[in-house]
Amino acid sequence: MDLDKYTARLRADLVAAAALGDEKTQATAAALAAAVESSQRLVLLSALSDMATEVGAALGDRTVHVSMDGTDATVDVRKNPAAESEHPTIEDMTGDISRVTLRLVEQVKARAEEAAAQSGQSLNSWMSGVVSGALRDQMRGYGGYGSSPKRDTGSSARDTGSSSRDTDNPA
Repeated sequence: MDLDKYTARLRADLVAAAALGDEKTQATAAALAAAVESSQRLVLLSALSDMATEVGAALGDRTVHVSMDGTDATVDVRKNPAAESEHPTIEDMTGDISRVTLRLVEQVKARAEEAAAQSGQSLNSWMSGVVSGALRDQMRGYGGYGSSPKRDTGSSARDTGSSSRDTDNPA
């Protein structure tokens, strides 16, 4: 589903409403419409994801996921695994909160902050939700409980600048 037609329609509606004003108002509306286009996509993706969650819950035997491919939203429907996992669900897991240091490329961090702001959450809360969601998907059969992600064996800790020690809490 191409989201451009929806963001373009919203832009056109905003510009049309501004047509009632003077030239400065029209120029401001056009600039504002262009500036919020990325935010519009995130809001649309969020709405589609919420809808996919509701549809998946109604289907019961299938899960529905929405992801972005450029400006297109793609929908993926998969059957749930037949056998229920004997492992606890993410919702069942409780315990102490652990501190993690995460290093992100600046552009990725900026987009994550924007997505967190769109959902009305702090970056930490949003990241916790994203990680929990990914683990939930993995436990539902998108990789299986306990399966390890594919790793690039060509890199090492010194290549990436990361280490197994928490640099904020030296031992």
